[in-house]
Amino acid sequence: MNIVITGSLGNISKPLVTALITKGHSVTVISSNPEKQKEIEAIGAKAAIGSIEDINFLTATFAGANAVYCMIPFNFMEEDQTAYFKKIETNYVQAIKHNEIKKVVFLTGWAANEEDSPLLNQLTDRIVIELRPGSFYTNFYNDIKTIKEYGVLMAGYGDNDKIAFVSPNDIADAVFEELTTPFQGKTVRYVASEELTCNEAAKILGEAIGKPDLKWVALPEEQLLNGLLQSGFPQQLADDFVRMQMETHSGKTFENYLKNRPVLGKTKLKEFAKEFAKAYHQQ
Repeated sequence: MNIVITGSLGNISKPLVTALITKGHSVTVISSNPEKQKEIEAIGAKAAIGSIEDINFLTATFAGANAVYCMIPFNFMEEDQTAYFKKIETNYVQAIKHNEIKKVVFLTGWAANEEDSPLLNQLTDRIVIELRPGSFYTNFYNDIKTIKEYGVLMAGYGDNDKIAFVSPNDIADAVFEELTTPFQGKTVRYVASEELTCNEAAKILGEAIGKPDLKWVALPEEQLLNGLLQSGFPQQLADDFVRMQMETHSGKTFENYLKNRPVLGKTKLKEFAKEFAKAYHQQ
C-alpha cells in the first residue's frame, strides 16, 4: 500500500514507519523540518517537507495514498488550541475527500470527550479509526526538573487517581495494525500499556532513579492554572489544560476509558523507567 504518515519521525511515527517499510509498504512521511529529510530517506521512506496547515501541500502529498495516519501536534503559539485543532481537522478532511482516500487512522487522546469524534463525524463515507492513547510515558521527561527541584511529581491529578499510561511503541503497534488490517465502519479504539494510580507510577519511576519514596501530588485547580500562565502558556490553552486535568482528577476520563477498555500493550512502565533514569541522571 501507499501510506502517508504525519508526525515526522517522532516517538510514534518513527517505529511505525520502520515497521511499515519492513513489511514492504511505500511510505511518505510529512515533516515541517527540512533537516529531517535525510533521516526519513535513510530508513527507506519518501520525505514530504511542508506544513499540515497548508491545504495545498497536504492535498498534493495525499495524492495516490491508499491510507493515511493523521495526528495534530500541539502548537503552543496558538492562543485558541481548539480553533487550531479544528483548522487542521478541516485540512485533513478536505485532502482526504479530494484524493478519495478510503482508510484513515486519526490520533486524538484518552481525554477526548466521549461524543467527540471529529473525523469520524465528517467523513461519513470513509473507513476511519480514531485512536485514543492514554498518558504517554514520554511525558515524564518533562517532570525531571520538577522532581529535582521539589522532590515530587505534580499535576492537576495525582495520589490515587487512576491513569491509563501508554508507551509510544504500543501506539505505533496499534496504528500499524489498523493501517494494515482490513476493517470496516468507524471505530473509537483506546490504547494503553498499563493502568496505575499516580502514586504507583511515581514509585516505579522513583525506584529507578534512587528515590523509592517519590510521590505524585495533585495540585489545586487555581495553583495549576497560575503555574501554567507563569510558564508562558496562553490563557485559552492554559484553561484547556486545566479542564482536561481536572476531568482526569475527577475520574471522568478513566470512566470513559473503561467503556472501551483495550487489551493492554506489551511495554510496561518498569521498562520505560530504565530509559527515564538515564535521562534523569544526565540532566
